[in-house]
Amino acid sequence: MNSTKKVLLSLLVCLSFFGLAEAQIGYFEDALRFSQFRSTGSARIMGLGGTQMSLGGDVSNIHGNPAGLGFFRRSEVSFSPSFTTWNTESNFLGQIQNDRTGNFAIPNLSLVISRPRGPLSTGAFRGGSFGFSFNRMNLFNTQFGYFSDIQGETSIIDHFIQRANGIPESQIENFGLTGLAYQTFLINPITEDPSGNPILNPTQYDSFVLGFPFQDEIVSTDGRISQTSFSYGANFLNKFFIGAGLNLTSLVYNSQKDYGEEFFDEPLLTTTILENLSQDGFGASINLGVIYKPIEQLNLGFNFQSPTWYRINEQYEARMINFFDNFFFEPENITLGREEASTPIILGTYNLNTPLRLSGGVTYFFAKNGFITADIDYLDFSQSRINSRDFNPSADNQEIRRLFGQTFNYRVGGEYRFDIWRIRAGYGLYGDPFRNPEGFDRSMQQFSGGVGARLQKFYVDFAFIGSQFRQLYSSYDFIENGVNIGPTTEIRNTLSTGMLTVGFNF
Repeated sequence: MNSTKKVLLSLLVCLSFFGLAEAQIGYFEDALRFSQFRSTGSARIMGLGGTQMSLGGDVSNIHGNPAGLGFFRRSEVSFSPSFTTWNTESNFLGQIQNDRTGNFAIPNLSLVISRPRGPLSTGAFRGGSFGFSFNRMNLFNTQFGYFSDIQGETSIIDHFIQRANGIPESQIENFGLTGLAYQTFLINPITEDPSGNPILNPTQYDSFVLGFPFQDEIVSTDGRISQTSFSYGANFLNKFFIGAGLNLTSLVYNSQKDYGEEFFDEPLLTTTILENLSQDGFGASINLGVIYKPIEQLNLGFNFQSPTWYRINEQYEARMINFFDNFFFEPENITLGREEASTPIILGTYNLNTPLRLSGGVTYFFAKNGFITADIDYLDFSQSRINSRDFNPSADNQEIRRLFGQTFNYRVGGEYRFDIWRIRAGYGLYGDPFRNPEGFDRSMQQFSGGVGARLQKFYVDFAFIGSQFRQLYSSYDFIENGVNIGPTTEIRNTLSTGMLTVGFNF
């Protein structure tokens, strides 16, 4: 069975020089995409900036810190609809393009069955609660692109020549996009040596297209990571709470790329490359948590989240369409017009282990007037690992260790209470996962606020969450003197989410 991206480009040149992302090349990118953590939960928790590790009595404890389930004294069911807009601002050669996508979802459904013991019961155990939840952990619905009226400094033809050199002509058609470039005459073998003698099965390539193109691209992605959690939290002496949970995770990720180049005064008029990648997978993890109340006003929380062990299936296909200006290609005695070629549908399967996560939190209560709370997470993205029977993952695992490193996430929030009303605000900072960011900050900031009302058997909460982060995208790499001079696009991402949680106690 062929591996999707190992077939795409032969002899993967490590895309490391600036930690750029090259779409659909290298499984180390999947390791980062499917490992990144963003705190999620009910509208109450999201209004607090996602802070939850030392808070109890919220449905978010089911997938967050299950020790918090020990705080429940009544059973509860809730659902949380939301709407998110994702805005991207792409900067390519100083030219700006804006795109926007919207998504309606119900990212959280939760049920808590509480079994507290009565006030006259003896012993340290004071009861506990079971929890079941469906929670969306990550969202991939976005689009970005660029269109330039400035000629680029390289062409993707340069990339294909660099990839092709060293591959015998008898094998070149089997090398994904590089093979398509050969089949559609973007690159051609050098069939004679400097003395004019023929070369049998040549391994070096060039192109009769020499100019610099105008470039454009649109990248659209969709999908999500969802988690179904089963948890239990117990209460001992109303001071020590302990919990554990099993998380079953599913992921879906789809990517569509449309890349184009346009030439003037060249035999080639335009080239278009269309790529489609679909991935789906299933994983499992466990989490263990404790919350301790040394005094009535103070909660201290800790949570261990194991790696998620994924098995991921994927399907890839690509098509290349070139329009030549009725160019007569003498070596093959052919006039070139529309030239098109496609890859077969390529299937692959691999396993991914994401890094574990350690989290701690503290909450201080101001009697019944409210509280302030803070969290910290530790992750080491270099600990992700890829395994497969379809390809050798050594190069990708080496890239994971070299590109990615340790990071910390910080969250802080507060709630003010008066009568049945609640007012909340929060902030989160998610660290840059790259080991050497080279002056480019990929960390994410999150600002949030919310309001809520608590009644005897019913509650409602609303939160607004705004997130911002930047990324670099490279359409292809072209290495010159050890430096990648391929085109790079800076993308500014802004996400705005409104979330409503409605819950019932029984």
